[in-house]
Amino acid sequence: MPLIVSSSGIRGTVEGRAGENLTPLDVVSWVGAWGIWIRRHHRGSVSLVVGQDARPSGALFRPLAIHTLRALGYEIHDIGLTTTPTLAMVIPHLAAQGGLILTASHNPSGWNALKFLDAAGEFLPPTAIEEIDALRKELEFSSTDHPGSVHLYEGALTYHLSTLVSHPWVCTHRIRQAQLRIVVDTINSSGGVFVPALLESLGVSEIRVLNGEPNGRFAHPPEPLPENLQDLAREVQASRAHVGIAVDPDVDRVAFYLPDGSPFGEEYTLVAVTDYILSHEKGPVVANQSTTAAVAWIANRYGVPFYESRVGEYYVVQKMKAVGAVIGGEGNGGIIWPRLHYGRDALVGIALFLSHLAEAGGDPVALRARYPRYVLLKAKMSLSSPPPSDFWRRLADVAADAEISLEDGLKLRWAEKWIHLRASATEPLLRLIAE
Repeated sequence: MPLIVSSSGIRGTVEGRAGENLTPLDVVSWVGAWGIWIRRHHRGSVSLVVGQDARPSGALFRPLAIHTLRALGYEIHDIGLTTTPTLAMVIPHLAAQGGLILTASHNPSGWNALKFLDAAGEFLPPTAIEEIDALRKELEFSSTDHPGSVHLYEGALTYHLSTLVSHPWVCTHRIRQAQLRIVVDTINSSGGVFVPALLESLGVSEIRVLNGEPNGRFAHPPEPLPENLQDLAREVQASRAHVGIAVDPDVDRVAFYLPDGSPFGEEYTLVAVTDYILSHEKGPVVANQSTTAAVAWIANRYGVPFYESRVGEYYVVQKMKAVGAVIGGEGNGGIIWPRLHYGRDALVGIALFLSHLAEAGGDPVALRARYPRYVLLKAKMSLSSPPPSDFWRRLADVAADAEISLEDGLKLRWAEKWIHLRASATEPLLRLIAE
């Protein structure tokens, strides 16, 4: 299967023929090309941050990436097992010129990906990925008699959590007073270390962890969807917890569960957090085109502008910067809060959601009842090759009565409903979302 190449990562299965999968040769090729690209854009010495989620292939690929970059003479800060948002925050903290995390996010354990970030800790634009791809044919190494140095940086978790928890809008005192009991499913990856540490820092009264060992052998499909979280739902109900929490393997998406074991609603992570942020700070809101209209409903209630972007963290961030958004994200549970950093961050989502819940009285059922109930359908089908260039336009012709957007696949909007059809940037799939 051809590699899936986008600003969301160089992604593929980790076995098979080189050039068609993410094999060790592909890791060296892409990382080496990225290193050459950096040399062309930065003068002077270069330092980079490298980390991974818990996938077994990461333990092989991370050293390959580090030594490839050392061969180019770069200084490396190795932060080991980490989350994507943590690495994003550490890059500017260490004044590095970029970073790499090995994670295929919600894809199964047989997948991995190279996610390249810039000096600000943000994903590279598609044009940069195209340039790096072209440079793979020009790999050239100088003498390796004096390779770049490697430093093990062990302060990443502490820096991320202390920066987040110290923000005045993260209400640790109220969370502590609420004496919350929480069950969290950390899907055998970085979240097994990072999420319990966050909950302890927030003052959560009782924490029960499912699938907490970060061995990369995922106990269930890793995307935090209801069909994959039945054990969490049962445990929340059986233990009489206030809230259930699920994250994905690189901890940039989060979903919550109600005391009866039913989902709060993956889409409503962003709805609730947007409500909380706008209660403290008025300003524009951004979500991608596949996100529930309940986010626009919240923005309208506060009298602030709402904007849509293409699907994908890079595109949401660019739109947020363009309009000066105070909060944004994606309906898959990805929260982007510029006051901390421009990147999806499940730890941010958890801290803000629990602060909102504690301020609202600690009853998640009552909190969920504040928001309108839309009916959302998500479907997908396998896609062997990208749709032809005129596919979306021809499809739009059958819906002349709709408001039409061709910005990202095809979105059709009517007064009280919408449909979004697009090719995935992370899997060989055609995705259909309707509300």
